[in-house]
Amino acid sequence: MSTKLINFTQLSLKDKKMVLEWRNSAEIRQWMLEQRHISLTEHLAYIEQLKEQKERLYFLVREDEEAVGVIDFTAIDYKDKSAEIGLYANPSLHGVGKILMHSILRYGFLTLHMKKLYARVFCSNEKAIKLYKSFHFQTYKKDDTLLYMERTNENS
Repeated sequence: MSTKLINFTQLSLKDKKMVLEWRNSAEIRQWMLEQRHISLTEHLAYIEQLKEQKERLYFLVREDEEAVGVIDFTAIDYKDKSAEIGLYANPSLHGVGKILMHSILRYGFLTLHMKKLYARVFCSNEKAIKLYKSFHFQTYKKDDTLLYMERTNENS
């Protein structure tokens, strides 16, 4: 099996539209911090400005050429070697969370050389919490709606 990450800034228009369709699906949107529907114009403008951003990276993840989901790194702090992470799967697939999480950890720790990765997860998103815990993320804070989780790079 071969996993490939394609930077959003390198995606074809067709793939950009596919990612937007996933992102706007009710199944995905319910777990986003920003839950409103995003227009194609907004989406394309956001991807365009990513070319100038150093602290945000978004990738389409392909497993054996099949588009399985999206991973992202935001609030990247190269000095403190930390970043916030996020992911979502192609809504037509199931069981690809582990592929996405392995991709995050490989890229975050081995390519970006981060010491710590952070995530915010809705307390009600039991499936995501279970995935994060299975990859050794620890809860360090909780409020009424969100769990704040982190994972430290054991090799740093």
